[in-house]
Amino acid sequence: MVENILLTLGLMLSVFGVILIYDARDIAKKVFGFGDQNEASSGLKILGFIMSIIGALIIYFNI
Repeated sequence: MVENILLTLGLMLSVFGVILIYDARDIAKKVFGFGDQNEASSGLKILGFIMSIIGALIIYFNI
């Protein structure tokens, strides 16, 4: 039971991380102003990368 929960959590983190990486520019346009757009998209890409790595590690060590 716990393994299934951890697997689901790892998959969700990985998917959200990849979505943040690819859609960072669009998300930054909607949330932030024009001056902060480049910095915000870089920050979102870094956050997405870290989230996907953490999710992959959860999946790897769970199985």
